[in-house]
Amino acid sequence: MGFEPQDFPVTTRHSRGVLSEKELIDYRNHRAEFIRWLIYLGKDPEMAEGYSRDTITNTAYRTDQFCRWAWEQEGGYTLTLTHEHADEYMKELLYTDDSATHKANTQKAIKRYYKWLAHEKNADEWESERSFSNSSSGGPREYLTIEERKKIREAALQYGSIPHYSSLSPEERTRWKAHLAQRFGKPKAEVTPDDWERANGWKFTSLVWTSLDAGLRPIEVERAKVSWVDVENGVLRIPKEDSAKNEGNWVVGLTDRTADGLQRWLDEREQYDRYDGREELWLTREGNPYQSHSLRRLLVKLCDEAGIPTENRKMSWYACRHSVGTAMTHERDLAATKAQLRHKSEQTTMQYDNVPVEHRQEALERMG
Repeated sequence: MGFEPQDFPVTTRHSRGVLSEKELIDYRNHRAEFIRWLIYLGKDPEMAEGYSRDTITNTAYRTDQFCRWAWEQEGGYTLTLTHEHADEYMKELLYTDDSATHKANTQKAIKRYYKWLAHEKNADEWESERSFSNSSSGGPREYLTIEERKKIREAALQYGSIPHYSSLSPEERTRWKAHLAQRFGKPKAEVTPDDWERANGWKFTSLVWTSLDAGLRPIEVERAKVSWVDVENGVLRIPKEDSAKNEGNWVVGLTDRTADGLQRWLDEREQYDRYDGREELWLTREGNPYQSHSLRRLLVKLCDEAGIPTENRKMSWYACRHSVGTAMTHERDLAATKAQLRHKSEQTTMQYDNVPVEHRQEALERMG
Protein backbone atom coordinates (compact mmCIF):
# COMPACT_ATOMS: atom_id res chain seq x y z
CA MET A 1 0.00 0.00 0.00
CA GLY A 2 2.88 2.37 0.81
CA PHE A 3 0.95 4.38 3.46
CA GLU A 4 1.71 4.83 7.15
CA PRO A 5 -0.48 6.39 9.87
CA GLN A 6 1.63 9.56 9.90
CA ASP A 7 0.55 10.18 6.30
CA PHE A 8 -2.95 10.92 7.62
CA PRO A 9 -4.53 13.22 10.25
CA VAL A 10 -3.86 11.07 13.31
CA THR A 11 -4.78 14.09 15.43
CA THR A 12 -6.18 17.42 14.29
CA ARG A 13 -5.56 20.97 15.43
CA HIS A 14 -8.98 20.97 17.10
CA SER A 15 -8.35 17.83 19.15
CA ARG A 16 -4.85 18.96 20.10
CA GLY A 17 -6.35 22.20 21.38
CA VAL A 18 -8.60 20.51 23.97
CA LEU A 19 -6.39 17.69 25.30
CA SER A 20 -3.71 17.69 27.95
CA GLU A 21 -0.24 16.44 27.07
CA LYS A 22 -0.82 12.95 28.45
CA GLU A 23 -4.32 12.73 26.99
CA LEU A 24 -2.92 13.70 23.59
CA ILE A 25 -0.29 10.93 23.77
CA ASP A 26 -2.98 8.39 24.64
CA TYR A 27 -5.32 9.64 21.91
CA ARG A 28 -2.54 9.71 19.30
CA ASN A 29 -1.61 6.10 20.02
CA HIS A 30 -5.27 5.05 19.83
CA ARG A 31 -5.77 6.85 16.54
CA ALA A 32 -2.55 5.56 14.97
CA GLU A 33 -3.68 2.01 15.71
CA PHE A 34 -7.07 2.69 14.12
CA ILE A 35 -5.59 4.29 11.00
CA ARG A 36 -3.06 1.48 10.58
CA TRP A 37 -5.99 -0.95 10.57
CA LEU A 38 -7.79 1.15 7.94
CA ILE A 39 -4.67 1.05 5.76
CA TYR A 40 -4.03 -2.67 5.86
CA LEU A 41 -7.24 -4.45 6.88
CA GLY A 42 -10.21 -2.10 7.11
CA LYS A 43 -12.09 -2.82 3.92
CA ASP A 44 -11.86 -6.61 4.16
CA PRO A 45 -9.98 -7.93 7.22
CA GLU A 46 -10.17 -11.53 6.04
CA MET A 47 -8.53 -10.70 2.72
CA ALA A 48 -6.17 -8.13 4.29
CA GLU A 49 -7.53 -5.37 2.05
CA GLY A 50 -7.35 -1.75 3.18
CA TYR A 51 -9.05 1.43 2.06
CA SER A 52 -7.90 4.05 -0.42
CA ARG A 53 -6.03 7.18 0.63
CA ASP A 54 -9.10 9.40 0.23
CA THR A 55 -11.34 7.10 2.26
CA ILE A 56 -8.79 6.87 5.08
CA THR A 57 -8.30 10.65 5.16
CA ASN A 58 -12.02 11.37 5.24
CA THR A 59 -12.60 8.69 7.88
CA ALA A 60 -9.83 10.13 10.05
CA TYR A 61 -11.30 13.64 9.99
CA ARG A 62 -14.90 12.53 10.55
CA THR A 63 -14.12 10.18 13.44
CA ASP A 64 -11.94 12.83 15.09
CA GLN A 65 -14.93 15.17 15.00
CA PHE A 66 -17.10 12.44 16.52
CA CYS A 67 -14.60 11.91 19.34
CA ARG A 68 -14.55 15.62 20.16
CA TRP A 69 -18.36 15.68 20.19
CA ALA A 70 -18.35 12.77 22.68
CA TRP A 71 -15.88 14.58 24.95
CA GLU A 72 -18.24 17.55 25.07
CA GLN A 73 -21.11 15.25 26.07
CA GLU A 74 -19.04 13.54 28.77
CA GLY A 75 -17.40 16.67 30.07
CA GLY A 76 -13.90 15.52 29.23
CA TYR A 77 -11.62 13.12 27.39
CA THR A 78 -12.67 9.49 27.01
CA LEU A 79 -12.07 6.62 24.60
CA THR A 80 -15.14 4.74 25.81
CA LEU A 81 -17.42 5.60 22.90
CA THR A 82 -20.62 3.61 23.17
CA HIS A 83 -23.28 2.77 20.62
CA GLU A 84 -25.49 5.28 22.42
CA HIS A 85 -22.92 7.97 21.62
CA ALA A 86 -23.07 7.05 17.95
CA ASP A 87 -26.88 6.95 17.88
CA GLU A 88 -27.14 10.35 19.57
CA TYR A 89 -24.55 11.83 17.21
CA MET A 90 -26.55 10.59 14.21
CA LYS A 91 -29.70 12.06 15.70
CA GLU A 92 -28.06 15.48 16.04
CA LEU A 93 -26.65 15.21 12.53
CA LEU A 94 -30.14 14.53 11.20
CA TYR A 95 -31.28 18.05 12.10
CA THR A 96 -28.31 19.94 10.72
CA ASP A 97 -28.19 21.75 7.38
CA ASP A 98 -25.37 19.50 6.18
CA SER A 99 -25.86 17.73 2.86
CA ALA A 100 -27.19 14.19 2.63
CA THR A 101 -23.80 13.19 1.22
CA HIS A 102 -21.98 14.55 4.28
CA LYS A 103 -24.37 12.77 6.62
CA ALA A 104 -24.04 9.46 4.78
CA ASN A 105 -20.24 9.66 4.65
CA THR A 106 -20.06 10.54 8.34
CA GLN A 107 -22.20 7.52 9.17
CA LYS A 108 -19.94 5.26 7.09
CA ALA A 109 -16.83 6.64 8.83
CA ILE A 110 -18.26 5.94 12.28
CA LYS A 111 -19.28 2.44 11.22
CA ARG A 112 -15.66 1.83 10.21
CA TYR A 113 -14.55 2.96 13.67
CA TYR A 114 -16.85 0.50 15.43
CA LYS A 115 -15.89 -2.21 12.96
CA TRP A 116 -12.28 -1.71 14.05
CA LEU A 117 -13.30 -1.92 17.71
CA ALA A 118 -15.16 -5.15 16.95
CA HIS A 119 -12.25 -6.76 15.12
CA GLU A 120 -9.42 -5.55 17.31
CA LYS A 121 -10.94 -4.76 20.73
CA ASN A 122 -13.57 -7.50 21.09
CA ALA A 123 -16.42 -4.96 20.99
CA ASP A 124 -19.70 -5.15 19.09
CA GLU A 125 -20.18 -3.61 15.65
CA TRP A 126 -22.60 -0.70 15.54
CA GLU A 127 -25.83 -0.79 13.56
CA SER A 128 -27.32 2.65 13.15
CA GLU A 129 -30.95 3.27 14.03
CA ARG A 130 -31.33 5.24 10.82
CA SER A 131 -29.56 5.42 7.48
CA PHE A 132 -28.67 8.37 5.29
CA SER A 133 -28.72 8.16 1.51
CA ASN A 134 -25.91 9.99 -0.25
CA SER A 135 -27.74 10.16 -3.55
CA SER A 136 -31.25 10.73 -4.76
CA SER A 137 -30.84 8.04 -7.39
CA GLY A 138 -28.99 4.80 -7.90
CA GLY A 139 -26.43 6.37 -10.18
CA PRO A 140 -23.13 8.05 -9.38
CA ARG A 141 -23.23 11.32 -7.40
CA GLU A 142 -20.52 13.15 -9.36
CA TYR A 143 -21.15 13.21 -13.04
CA LEU A 144 -20.38 14.95 -16.32
CA THR A 145 -22.79 14.66 -19.23
CA ILE A 146 -21.52 13.70 -22.65
CA GLU A 147 -21.74 17.33 -23.74
CA GLU A 148 -19.85 18.44 -20.65
CA ARG A 149 -17.18 15.83 -21.34
CA LYS A 150 -16.67 17.34 -24.79
CA LYS A 151 -16.42 20.84 -23.29
CA ILE A 152 -13.89 19.69 -20.68
CA ARG A 153 -11.82 18.02 -23.39
CA GLU A 154 -11.72 21.23 -25.41
CA ALA A 155 -11.01 23.33 -22.31
CA ALA A 156 -8.04 21.07 -21.53
CA LEU A 157 -6.68 21.83 -24.98
CA GLN A 158 -6.73 25.55 -24.18
CA TYR A 159 -5.98 25.47 -20.44
CA GLY A 160 -2.98 27.60 -19.53
CA SER A 161 -2.23 28.45 -23.16
CA ILE A 162 -0.95 31.88 -24.09
CA PRO A 163 -0.42 33.70 -27.43
CA HIS A 164 2.56 32.67 -29.54
CA TYR A 165 5.69 34.69 -28.73
CA SER A 166 6.24 35.95 -32.26
CA SER A 167 2.66 37.21 -32.55
CA LEU A 168 2.99 39.70 -29.68
CA SER A 169 4.07 43.31 -29.66
CA PRO A 170 6.87 44.35 -27.27
CA GLU A 171 4.30 45.80 -24.87
CA GLU A 172 2.23 42.60 -24.95
CA ARG A 173 5.33 40.47 -24.41
CA THR A 174 6.13 42.52 -21.31
CA ARG A 175 2.69 41.82 -19.84
CA TRP A 176 2.88 38.12 -20.66
CA LYS A 177 6.41 37.91 -19.21
CA ALA A 178 5.04 39.19 -15.92
CA HIS A 179 2.34 36.55 -16.08
CA LEU A 180 4.81 33.75 -16.81
CA ALA A 181 7.22 34.92 -14.13
CA GLN A 182 4.48 34.57 -11.55
CA ARG A 183 3.26 31.28 -13.01
CA PHE A 184 6.67 29.60 -13.03
CA GLY A 185 8.06 31.26 -9.90
CA LYS A 186 11.05 32.96 -11.52
CA PRO A 187 12.23 36.57 -12.02
CA LYS A 188 10.69 38.38 -14.94
CA ALA A 189 14.14 39.01 -16.44
CA GLU A 190 14.72 35.24 -16.65
CA VAL A 191 11.60 34.48 -18.70
CA THR A 192 12.62 33.26 -22.17
CA PRO A 193 10.81 32.21 -25.35
CA ASP A 194 11.21 28.64 -24.14
CA ASP A 195 8.81 29.46 -21.34
CA TRP A 196 6.18 30.25 -23.96
CA GLU A 197 6.46 26.70 -25.29
CA ARG A 198 6.36 25.35 -21.76
CA ALA A 199 3.15 27.29 -21.04
CA ASN A 200 1.56 25.81 -24.15
CA GLY A 201 2.62 22.27 -23.28
CA TRP A 202 0.69 19.02 -23.32
CA LYS A 203 0.86 18.03 -19.65
CA PHE A 204 -2.63 19.12 -18.61
CA THR A 205 -4.16 18.12 -21.91
CA SER A 206 -2.75 14.59 -21.73
CA LEU A 207 -3.69 14.22 -18.05
CA VAL A 208 -7.30 15.30 -18.60
CA TRP A 209 -7.81 13.40 -21.86
CA THR A 210 -6.38 10.20 -20.38
CA SER A 211 -8.65 10.52 -17.36
CA LEU A 212 -11.68 11.12 -19.58
CA ASP A 213 -10.86 7.94 -21.53
CA ALA A 214 -9.65 5.66 -18.75
CA GLY A 215 -11.70 7.03 -15.86
CA LEU A 216 -8.56 7.37 -13.76
CA ARG A 217 -9.13 7.53 -10.02
CA PRO A 218 -7.11 10.26 -8.22
CA ILE A 219 -4.78 7.61 -6.79
CA GLU A 220 -4.20 6.29 -10.33
CA VAL A 221 -3.26 9.75 -11.59
CA GLU A 222 -0.85 9.93 -8.65
CA ARG A 223 0.67 6.51 -9.44
CA ALA A 224 0.66 6.77 -13.24
CA LYS A 225 4.02 5.90 -14.79
CA VAL A 226 5.58 6.34 -18.18
CA SER A 227 5.73 2.55 -18.46
CA TRP A 228 1.91 2.39 -18.47
CA VAL A 229 1.69 4.16 -21.82
CA ASP A 230 1.52 2.09 -25.00
CA VAL A 231 0.91 4.73 -27.66
CA GLU A 232 1.42 2.34 -30.56
CA ASN A 233 -1.55 0.23 -29.49
CA GLY A 234 -3.53 3.09 -27.98
CA VAL A 235 -3.81 1.64 -24.47
CA LEU A 236 -2.70 2.06 -20.89
CA ARG A 237 -1.20 -1.07 -19.34
CA ILE A 238 -1.69 -0.81 -15.57
CA PRO A 239 0.15 -3.53 -13.64
CA LYS A 240 -1.39 -5.11 -10.57
CA GLU A 241 1.04 -3.46 -8.17
CA ASP A 242 0.04 0.00 -9.42
CA SER A 243 -3.72 -0.53 -9.74
CA ALA A 244 -5.89 1.25 -7.19
CA LYS A 245 -7.37 -1.97 -5.81
CA ASN A 246 -4.30 -4.19 -6.42
CA GLU A 247 -6.61 -6.69 -8.10
CA GLY A 248 -4.97 -7.50 -11.42
CA ASN A 249 -3.24 -6.26 -14.55
CA TRP A 250 -5.42 -4.02 -16.69
CA VAL A 251 -5.37 -2.96 -20.33
CA VAL A 252 -7.43 0.20 -20.80
CA GLY A 253 -8.41 1.60 -24.20
CA LEU A 254 -7.61 5.15 -25.33
CA THR A 255 -8.86 7.21 -28.25
CA ASP A 256 -6.44 8.05 -31.06
CA ARG A 257 -6.71 11.69 -30.01
CA THR A 258 -5.62 10.90 -26.45
CA ALA A 259 -2.82 8.62 -27.61
CA ASP A 260 -1.49 11.44 -29.78
CA GLY A 261 -1.67 13.87 -26.85
CA LEU A 262 0.21 11.42 -24.62
CA GLN A 263 2.94 10.95 -27.22
CA ARG A 264 3.37 14.72 -27.48
CA TRP A 265 3.58 14.96 -23.69
CA LEU A 266 6.14 12.15 -23.46
CA ASP A 267 8.33 13.96 -25.99
CA GLU A 268 7.94 17.26 -24.13
CA ARG A 269 8.40 15.65 -20.70
CA GLU A 270 12.02 14.78 -21.54
CA GLN A 271 12.85 18.50 -21.68
CA TYR A 272 12.09 19.14 -17.98
CA ASP A 273 14.69 18.56 -15.28
CA ARG A 274 12.12 17.70 -12.62
CA TYR A 275 11.39 14.42 -14.42
CA ASP A 276 15.01 13.28 -14.54
CA GLY A 277 15.21 9.85 -12.94
CA ARG A 278 11.48 9.89 -12.19
CA GLU A 279 8.89 7.41 -13.46
CA GLU A 280 5.79 9.47 -12.62
CA LEU A 281 3.89 10.41 -15.76
CA TRP A 282 2.72 13.78 -14.41
CA LEU A 283 4.15 16.00 -11.65
CA THR A 284 3.03 19.34 -10.25
CA ARG A 285 5.13 22.46 -10.58
CA GLU A 286 6.62 21.62 -7.17
CA GLY A 287 7.66 18.18 -8.43
CA ASN A 288 5.00 16.24 -6.51
CA PRO A 289 2.49 13.71 -7.86
CA TYR A 290 -1.04 15.04 -8.32
CA GLN A 291 -3.53 14.24 -5.56
CA SER A 292 -7.26 14.63 -5.01
CA HIS A 293 -7.27 18.26 -3.89
CA SER A 294 -5.06 19.49 -6.75
CA LEU A 295 -7.06 17.49 -9.29
CA ARG A 296 -10.32 18.89 -7.96
CA ARG A 297 -8.97 22.44 -8.34
CA LEU A 298 -7.95 21.64 -11.90
CA LEU A 299 -11.41 20.28 -12.77
CA VAL A 300 -13.18 23.30 -11.29
CA LYS A 301 -10.94 25.62 -13.31
CA LEU A 302 -11.68 23.63 -16.47
CA CYS A 303 -15.40 23.83 -15.76
CA ASP A 304 -15.09 27.61 -15.35
CA GLU A 305 -13.28 27.91 -18.69
CA ALA A 306 -15.81 25.62 -20.37
CA GLY A 307 -18.80 27.50 -18.96
CA ILE A 308 -20.02 24.48 -16.97
CA PRO A 309 -21.82 25.55 -13.77
CA THR A 310 -20.54 23.91 -10.60
CA GLU A 311 -22.84 25.55 -8.06
CA ASN A 312 -24.78 23.05 -5.95
CA ARG A 313 -22.80 20.20 -7.51
CA LYS A 314 -20.31 17.93 -5.82
CA MET A 315 -17.36 18.17 -8.16
CA SER A 316 -14.25 16.05 -7.76
CA TRP A 317 -12.00 14.11 -10.14
CA TYR A 318 -14.39 11.17 -9.80
CA ALA A 319 -16.81 13.13 -12.00
CA CYS A 320 -14.56 12.19 -14.96
CA ARG A 321 -14.59 8.53 -13.94
CA HIS A 322 -18.35 8.39 -13.42
CA SER A 323 -18.95 10.04 -16.79
CA VAL A 324 -16.91 7.26 -18.45
CA GLY A 325 -19.02 4.62 -16.73
CA THR A 326 -22.35 6.15 -17.66
CA ALA A 327 -21.41 6.97 -21.26
CA MET A 328 -19.78 3.58 -21.86
CA THR A 329 -22.84 1.76 -20.52
CA HIS A 330 -25.13 3.76 -22.78
CA GLU A 331 -22.94 3.27 -25.83
CA ARG A 332 -21.97 -0.36 -25.24
CA ASP A 333 -22.85 -2.48 -22.20
CA LEU A 334 -21.97 -3.16 -18.59
CA ALA A 335 -19.28 -5.65 -19.58
CA ALA A 336 -17.40 -2.94 -21.49
CA THR A 337 -17.81 -0.53 -18.57
CA LYS A 338 -16.55 -3.12 -16.09
CA ALA A 339 -13.39 -3.67 -18.14
CA GLN A 340 -12.73 0.02 -18.88
CA LEU A 341 -13.18 1.10 -15.24
CA ARG A 342 -11.29 -1.90 -13.83
CA HIS A 343 -14.06 -3.14 -11.57
CA LYS A 344 -13.65 -6.46 -9.77
CA SER A 345 -17.33 -6.73 -8.83
CA GLU A 346 -20.32 -6.59 -11.19
CA GLN A 347 -22.24 -4.89 -8.38
CA THR A 348 -19.96 -1.87 -8.59
CA THR A 349 -20.60 -1.56 -12.32
CA MET A 350 -24.36 -1.85 -11.86
CA GLN A 351 -24.53 1.74 -10.57
CA TYR A 352 -24.10 2.85 -14.19
CA ASP A 353 -27.08 0.83 -15.39
CA ASN A 354 -29.32 3.88 -15.27
CA VAL A 355 -30.34 4.28 -18.91
CA PRO A 356 -33.07 6.95 -19.13
CA VAL A 357 -36.60 5.61 -19.41
CA GLU A 358 -37.12 7.16 -22.84
CA HIS A 359 -34.11 5.22 -24.18
CA ARG A 360 -35.56 2.02 -22.79
CA GLN A 361 -38.92 2.83 -24.35
CA GLU A 362 -37.24 3.32 -27.72
CA ALA A 363 -35.50 -0.03 -27.29
CA LEU A 364 -38.86 -1.71 -26.65
CA GLU A 365 -40.25 -0.17 -29.84
CA ARG A 366 -37.32 -1.55 -31.81
CA MET A 367 -37.75 -4.95 -30.17
CA GLY A 368 -41.37 -5.18 -31.38
